Amino acid sequence: MIDRIRWQGRGSFAIDGDPFIQIAPWRVVKHESPPDVILIGHEHYDHCSPADVEKIRAERTVIIGNDSVARVIDGAVVLREWQSISVDRANIKAIPAYSPSDPRHPPEAGGLGFLISLDYFDIYYVGDSELIPAMAHLRPDIVLLPIDGYGRLSVDQALKLVDMLQPRWAIPYNWGGAGEEATQLDAQSFQRRVTGPTEALLLPISP
Repeated sequence: MIDRIRWQGRGSFAIDGDPFIQIAPWRVVKHESPPDVILIGHEHYDHCSPADVEKIRAERTVIIGNDSVARVIDGAVVLREWQSISVDRANIKAIPAYSPSDPRHPPEAGGLGFLISLDYFDIYYVGDSELIPAMAHLRPDIVLLPIDGYGRLSVDQALKLVDMLQPRWAIPYNWGGAGEEATQLDAQSFQRRVTGPTEALLLPISP
């Protein structure tokens, strides 16, 4: 499974397979095969880009998000916190995502992360969130998590989350770019400091 996950920069990921899942598409390249599922946790521009969605979606594509996403993306299916939906061989559960200490991602906004169960693996996409109590209920095999700290997990918080969840793999995002993103040195520090059964992977950006 781990070799089927592609990081596309910022908070965007693609999970190849059946179904083909796209998470938070932003500045992505259109492929020959459109995604079967697009997951969007909230309405911020770098997660919810109507132009990118229209570029890559097909008529059959299932778009899943919260209320704010459905207001700007036609045909989006709304999930509430802890609700789930099955699409082909994947089960997708909406996980709360918010920042207790930062007004950019307040609890009342209803932001979501996603737990994707596919081919006997559970993949947890944290979304834009700091550490919150809901995370303690999860036991994923793979966690995709931000490390930049701008209303999201910082490197230190990300390390605490990995220690709590004990996944087999941890893949950081929101690093290596400009602006609010963490630096490459931050990502290398995260990778070096991960301990226990978890392997931290720094993925290259893939189209």
